[in-house]
This record gives sequence, structure tokens and C-alpha cells, in this order.
Amino acid sequence: MKEIGIGIVGTNFVSDWFAESAAVSEGIRCAAVYSRTEEKGGEFAGKHGIPKVYTDFEEFLSSEIDAVYIASPNFCHFPQAEAALRHGKHVIVEKPAALNGKQFAALTDLAKERGLVCMEAMRPGHDPAMETAREAMKRIGTVRRAVFDFCQYSSRYDRFRNGEILNAFNPALGNAALMDIGVYAVHSCVMLFGEPESVYAKSVILQNGMEGMGTAFLTYPGCQAEIVWSKITESACPSTITGEDGAVLLGKLSTVESVTLAPRGKEKTVLLADRKENNMVYEIADFVKAVRGEADPAPWQKNTALTLAVMDEIRAQNGIVFPGE
Repeated sequence: MKEIGIGIVGTNFVSDWFAESAAVSEGIRCAAVYSRTEEKGGEFAGKHGIPKVYTDFEEFLSSEIDAVYIASPNFCHFPQAEAALRHGKHVIVEKPAALNGKQFAALTDLAKERGLVCMEAMRPGHDPAMETAREAMKRIGTVRRAVFDFCQYSSRYDRFRNGEILNAFNPALGNAALMDIGVYAVHSCVMLFGEPESVYAKSVILQNGMEGMGTAFLTYPGCQAEIVWSKITESACPSTITGEDGAVLLGKLSTVESVTLAPRGKEKTVLLADRKENNMVYEIADFVKAVRGEADPAPWQKNTALTLAVMDEIRAQNGIVFPGE
């Protein structure tokens, strides 16, 4: 079957990871890159052996690529994904797939109408390590509590503290700790537990209006879940799913670095550890299957929609609003 020629939007480190993963994945090849400058686009293309560089987005979308991977700033995700779908291209868009649930619904509706695939590049959402965690949950009795903790001190925060505001801390670009970091924790929660009965959240807003960290409390029948996220502090604890007979511990949620079973009163068992692979290969494999009609993207789209619905509620409770929504 013909390889999917994919064009990459953006030349940042996440795009590097995607290109590296695509290079070792079956059924897909990096065919083009779009960058605002010829210099950055050329450097990226040379590094990854990509044959074509575009600095005009319309020209890029009109080229002979089959699909588009979008890794631009958050506020660009929706308009760029919509434009790609209207040009007949399948889309895999970095997290968050859109700024809000309404935008993502518009994208999935348009994709369905055009016979195309639009899905989010959410690494834990496709990583088989999460299925290992789901199976382990069956061994800890009735689950009563979960804490999904993803706090990662941003490499750009020191400069913010010194008065320099880079894109990562510019709320005008659709940035917030919830959108950049918290999305992994929220997605992991709804992927394993589904839609919550209620959501209560509180965020810390920095002096320029940027949300720096937050905590959300989600309720489920007989169970409570806590979501903790931050770009201004670092996690020291794993995420933990606790049942009446033990717990399941998860390493860093973006890469699901480890899964450990901790039965109450017994020795811990490490189910997965020292995972050094780039787990983007799993989202790429699922995207290829969906484009080829070998997998239905609806379950992944549902998890994204649920995640955005929870995040919309968190934002509403904390006055986190982005320009142009």
C-alpha cells in the first residue's frame, strides 16, 4: 500500500521527535516541511532528509502531500488544521488539538464530512503502557482515588523570572500550564476513568496573566481523582491510582516512563521501566491505520473531546481566556 506522505508544520523540538519517529515507522514518510523562514525550514529538512521546504502555507497545503502534522503554537492549531482538511489532507495535530471543545468538534465534523482523519497527537493516548496500567488496575480492588501529577519546570521559566517573556509564557498564543502540561494529566484521567460527574479547579495566575499551575478535583461514582499540573515547579512523586487492595504507579505521563503494581502489604512489581523509546511511534502507527481505514479514530477523538470538555470547565472556573476564541 502507498506510503502516506506527510508534511510537518513547525520546526521545534517536538517536530524533531515526530520526524525521528516517522523515519522508523511503517507506511509514512516525511515529504515536506512548512516554516516561516527558509533558513529554519532548510535546516530542519536537511537534518531529517525531507525533500521539500515551503514558506507559503497555501502552497504547502496545495502540494502533493497526503497528510499534515501540526506542531505550531496552540492558537494556530485550529485554523491550520481546518485549512488542511479543506485542502483534502488528513491531520494529526499536537496537543491540545484545539483551544476548546467547540473547535475540536468543528474539526472532527469537517473531517467526517470530507472522508478524512483528524486526530490529536496525544502520546499516552496511544501508548500500550497505558493498557498495561489499565490491566494492573484490575488487581488493586475497587479503585477509590487517583492522582495524575504532571509538573515540569519549564526551561524558559528562569528567563520569565528575570523579566523576559518568551512564547512559552505568552497567554496571547493560547499558552497556559493547563494547555501545555495539564492536558497530559487530564487526558490520562479521562482515558482510564471516563467522563467525571463534577469538576472543581483552582489555578495560579502569573503577573502577566499566564496560568502557571493548577489543581483540579474530579469526582466519579465511589472514586475521586486529582489532577495536578505546573510549568513552574517539578514533580517529585509518580501519578498514583489507589484501590482498596493496592495501587498502580505511573512515571512521567507524557512518556509513561514506568508502570508499577504495588499490592497492599506485598512487594511492588515493576511492570514496565527504563523505557527509552520515543513513544510517538504509537500515535503515528494508529494514525496510519486510521488513514488506511484499518482503525476507527472515533475512540481517540472521544478521549480528546472529553479532555477538552474538562479543560473548558477548568478554564471557565479560573478565567483563563485566549484572544480570538
